[in-house]
Amino acid sequence: MGMATELRFIKCHGSGNDFVMIDAVEQSLQGRDIAALSRDVCDREKGIGADGLLLLVRQDKGYAMRMFNPDGSEAEMCGNGIRCVARLAQNYINEQHFTLGSGGRIFRISADGDLREGIKAFGVEIPIALNSRDFAMIGDGEQWREQTIVELDPNLRFTALNLGNPHIVARCEKINLALLESLGEKVKHLPSHFPNGVNVSLYEVLSEEKIFVATYERGAGITLSCGTAMTASTTAAALAGYIRSNHPIEVCNRGGRVVCEVHPREDGLSTRLSGNATYEYAGTLAEEADGRIKFDIEEIFAAEINAYEEFAAEVKREICAE
Repeated sequence: MGMATELRFIKCHGSGNDFVMIDAVEQSLQGRDIAALSRDVCDREKGIGADGLLLLVRQDKGYAMRMFNPDGSEAEMCGNGIRCVARLAQNYINEQHFTLGSGGRIFRISADGDLREGIKAFGVEIPIALNSRDFAMIGDGEQWREQTIVELDPNLRFTALNLGNPHIVARCEKINLALLESLGEKVKHLPSHFPNGVNVSLYEVLSEEKIFVATYERGAGITLSCGTAMTASTTAAALAGYIRSNHPIEVCNRGGRVVCEVHPREDGLSTRLSGNATYEYAGTLAEEADGRIKFDIEEIFAAEINAYEEFAAEVKREICAE
């Protein structure tokens, strides 16, 4: 049964990965079934339509993100989403550098100024583990780097990385979305390898300073982009020597472009992801008893939408030319 109380929301995106974002600091979600709310809100026919539901919440003395997929499952981390939540959190924090929690971990955030005039950008430093319980096919202390997973594809060489959420990524000559879709479906039937499911990405190396990434997201399917997947792909490419570490790498996706920089250190590996946090519109939503979402748009951020569309079109032309 839906609840009639209205909630204020912002429709936003990071690299075309679109979300409905709710400030749960300002308004209470107590007593609500958030998994059901996410399924209803993300439904592109009955709801607002999105790749996920983002919540800004209080955590200890600070703030955190909770992110729910369109199937209602909660993700531990979302690289594109955390940039949008960071923008909202800045209303409370009013600092250029701060931290946000997600999935039990703390992430360092920075306001990066404008990606381009009219396009606000934020950066997040993401610690990366090359061994995790999410990868049951490797033993403690072992790594899965540039190795085949025969059950998925005998020709692709995958690297497994955990960024708070699990990823496998593989280099290919040319990204094929039908192949990516089949890989994303196949991993669902490999609990022996991935007991908690896994995000799957393919990437093309365009130069030693530029790659192109596409992802099948666990719980969402193929999206225009996935922030943690772009970070994972850049990291794997740097570890394999295809691109440079400690150097800004342009990461193109079907929704735009971000910048990643891989930092291999003796005390561990982390990669910084920087990209847009674009607001599209804001309004109120209410859950109907039949699972439909009734919503009213009260403000449209036309200048931001236009600035980002021009930028994304430019990236697309650039990619097509290569």
